[in-house]
Amino acid sequence: MDIKNSQKAVDQWIKEHGVRYFNELTNMAQLTEEVGEVARIIARRYGEQSEKESDKAKDLGEELSDVVFVVLCLANQTGIDLQEAFDKKMALKSQRDHNRHHNNPKLL
Repeated sequence: MDIKNSQKAVDQWIKEHGVRYFNELTNMAQLTEEVGEVARIIARRYGEQSEKESDKAKDLGEELSDVVFVVLCLANQTGIDLQEAFDKKMALKSQRDHNRHHNNPKLL
């Protein structure tokens, strides 16, 4: 599913199940919370922190999906066409950063 259709799917879900969007500040707080959950999994599973037994069952994909869901909510409620914005960003990064990382000795 592309971003545009994902935005539509989230909007439809909100209309059918969510009653209405939370306000932008609430969604921003929710996004921060979800990113924190992703950070916790990555820090413990791939970083140097010990992973607690209670964290081992956590699904990184599910937590990343929570982040995407809230980002799509924020895009919808602020009138952002995220597909268009993402496409522009990819074009910019492709042009601006074409050789940038190839010349980075830290990555070789």
